[in-house]
Amino acid sequence: MRIIDRSVYVGPSHYARFPVIRLELALDELESWPTGRLGRQFVDDLVTALPGLAEHGCSYQEPGGFIRRMNEDEGTWLGHVLEHAALELQNVAGEDVSFGKTRSLDLPGHYSVVYEYAEREEGIAAGELALRLLSSLVPGAIRPAGMVPEGWSWPEARDEYIRFAQRRALGPSTASLVQAAERRGIPWLRLNDQSLVQLGHGRYQQRLQATVTGRTPHIAVELASDKEETNRILGSLGLPVPRQELVQSEREAVRGAQRLGFPVVTKPYNGNHGRGISIRLTSDEEVARGFAVAREHSRSVIVETYLEGDDHRLLVVNGELVAATRRTPGCVVGDGKHTIEQLIGIVNQDPRRGVGHEKVLTRLELDAQAQAMLARAGLGPDSVPEAGKAVFLRSTANLSTGGTATDVTDVIHPDNRDMAVRAIRAVGLDVGGVDFLTRDITLSYREIGGGICEVNAAPGFRMHVAPSEGTPRDVAGPVLDMLFPQGAPSRVPIAAITGTNGKTTTARMLAHILKMAGYTPGLTTTDGVYIDGQRTVSGDMTGPVSARMVLADPHIDAAVLETARGGLLRAGMGVAAVDVGAVLNVQPDHLGLKGIDTLEQLAEVKRVVVEVATGCAVLNADDPLVLRMSAHTDAEHICYVTMNPQHVLVREHIRAGGRACALEAGVNGQMVTLYDRGSHIPLVWTHLIPATLEGRATHNVQNAMFAASMAFSLGVKLDAIRQGLRTFDTTFYQAPGRMNIFDEHPFKVLFDYGHNAHAVSMLADLACRLDVSGRRIVVLAGPGDRRDEDLRAIALAVAGRFDHYICRRDDNLRERASDEVPRLQAATLAAAGVSESAISVIPDEQEAIDAALRMGRPGDLLLIFADALVRSWKQIIRFRPEGAPAAAAARLSAAPASPVVEAPPENLAPLSLEGLIRDERGIRYAPEASD
Repeated sequence: MRIIDRSVYVGPSHYARFPVIRLELALDELESWPTGRLGRQFVDDLVTALPGLAEHGCSYQEPGGFIRRMNEDEGTWLGHVLEHAALELQNVAGEDVSFGKTRSLDLPGHYSVVYEYAEREEGIAAGELALRLLSSLVPGAIRPAGMVPEGWSWPEARDEYIRFAQRRALGPSTASLVQAAERRGIPWLRLNDQSLVQLGHGRYQQRLQATVTGRTPHIAVELASDKEETNRILGSLGLPVPRQELVQSEREAVRGAQRLGFPVVTKPYNGNHGRGISIRLTSDEEVARGFAVAREHSRSVIVETYLEGDDHRLLVVNGELVAATRRTPGCVVGDGKHTIEQLIGIVNQDPRRGVGHEKVLTRLELDAQAQAMLARAGLGPDSVPEAGKAVFLRSTANLSTGGTATDVTDVIHPDNRDMAVRAIRAVGLDVGGVDFLTRDITLSYREIGGGICEVNAAPGFRMHVAPSEGTPRDVAGPVLDMLFPQGAPSRVPIAAITGTNGKTTTARMLAHILKMAGYTPGLTTTDGVYIDGQRTVSGDMTGPVSARMVLADPHIDAAVLETARGGLLRAGMGVAAVDVGAVLNVQPDHLGLKGIDTLEQLAEVKRVVVEVATGCAVLNADDPLVLRMSAHTDAEHICYVTMNPQHVLVREHIRAGGRACALEAGVNGQMVTLYDRGSHIPLVWTHLIPATLEGRATHNVQNAMFAASMAFSLGVKLDAIRQGLRTFDTTFYQAPGRMNIFDEHPFKVLFDYGHNAHAVSMLADLACRLDVSGRRIVVLAGPGDRRDEDLRAIALAVAGRFDHYICRRDDNLRERASDEVPRLQAATLAAAGVSESAISVIPDEQEAIDAALRMGRPGDLLLIFADALVRSWKQIIRFRPEGAPAAAAARLSAAPASPVVEAPPENLAPLSLEGLIRDERGIRYAPEASD
């Protein structure tokens, strides 16, 4: 049994609408050993290891259903068991996950195991530990070799996993803030592996680090960390504080304690979480030991007078006290029968106690600090305390060391409430905790005394949201109300676009419309991330990483996300929901990759974009596979886009008050028209949209219709949509590799990135519609990772439409021979009836483009499909046709007897974009190839 492959989906995917992990699991010999054959002992041992499995319902949808399934005569296969074990392990670590789905694959013994996760590394580790646990429970004769190390212990591995998970999970305070944000519909992003979180998107974002907000003044945090200065400021305002001294040596600590008067407290100058604090020190020796303990956490140590009373945490948010808690140090209560060590074990049996922050309470530990506390009381682990006697194991009352918390918010005296608010305001914090010692919180400190021993700039929330006793308090809510007052925005409008072809141009059109409407858009595309029209990151940025990159940018107030098949299959979407989702088309491309072999499967992957749309799903009504997606969206509106004004379904949709965009014929040409709630809205004539080449580029007419429909669904005004469409063109600057035209040569060049049969066919159609007085020449290619039938389809899309064909390959061979793709396409053209004299095979992209440019004559049209867009475009615009020897031009345009490879002299380097020179034959070359 082994994991063959793993995919981590960070957002919605074709498996689930939330983060999941998918494993391809090979059972090998264990395929013949379902749980029914492994027997009840296996099931019993598994449930002993993970008792929570008893609550899993599985297909029976009731507690105990999964165990019942395993105990059936045949039982279930171990892939299914691993799914449940991985989920339960995360539950043990404190996460709330429950979704799983296991299916057998075509290859015998191989399974697709999908399970929900809360944190990436934690989820991955859960799958690996579940695999090891199952391997350890099967009989030794069939146990996978090397899977269970010698001496491996399940309890130790489980606890180590819990600690591992907690180190990576959000802490309880941050988690409570995130949960409060989710309840309010505020999106959030985790920005690092600790507790740095962004609430909201774009320019509306607010950031948190644990309970420190982006509005917390830095000087206030520094002041709260300076315990001596905080004590002085609070004391100067008449607030109750202990007397204290700051010391740097043991001798100074002892003398300071003598001046202050015993008992005293020693604590680190800038410590937290109760670390390094020693209380109620009554002698020089104890002060010396306390100094040493505090010095482990800080170079400077504070010695202060000891205040009698219970430890209370008073939490103040935005100038109001929102919770008060009494904290009790970790302790056991004697029963006259059991030893202290036994009592600790009994206390730890409380299901509310766990490792670290796994549960509401933390387990008690009999460690060195606890041993020291016992020794000071004249006790040891084997001592048997009398009934009712409390034996403390810690001097401080922190929950992280086993302490308990009792909510006292409803009974705190108004004077104590006001005192806490004044203290936090004095320090300058928006969120702060006051550690206050008093014998009775219901009585005023003015009457019975008490004092502030510390002010915390990042107070923990766990004691308030999940007290051991008393009423839980929603302390995260007031923080969210402070950061996002009622009516304040937290989201930016998000549009996601997918489809086989046209998505980049449509995304750019929509971003341009939004910019014309006054937005600052963030855009992800196949060539980079753009913020307000400026590229900030280059490369293919159509996956979840780039989506989060845009939404984290503090400048943007709208997001346009081109969402490609590859990103969806690899890691899902980068956002849980979008306002508008559009699917332009589903055409044969990338089939045979990543388990997607049919158009129906490809449609299922792309459908995710409209499944997560909340406002409007924009669908191509002319594509049957896209049209069917209307049954899979819960968006408030469906907007159909059609080039056919007689489309029966769309007409019925419009009559029912639905939203649509149709192309209608008029006396002045064709009009892009919107329909919504019975309104008929003529938008713009197609010939007025520069990107359509006066309406001839029908694929860009359709792209413009999608961009208009999405902008309309985002609430953009009609005039802004018209202005955006009328000012968007297909220059290389605005839409690189998308129907760019260069007409400064005697011939015209049509330049495009089309790399599948559908895209190539659309450009070929356009080339045939354009007025051309000379020849039509095409430079053709196809990605090497496509199936042979896809490459042939690309060739057939241009066959018979051009006067000459140059077949090339991409720089990235993708495991094909250097001339395999161009020769396959050349053979396809010849088989389709293209004369062999009209076909040239020139594998290198630069050489193929150069040959086409040299063939160009006045009046010709060159359609060049390119892969290295920037390099190829520079090559085209820097080409200088004058001076080329007639013989060279004649040789390049002459028809060879059969498809051949035109190669440069052996001593010449590949074509470069810079410093192009000519040899005596007129062949362009340069010493180095560069971009």
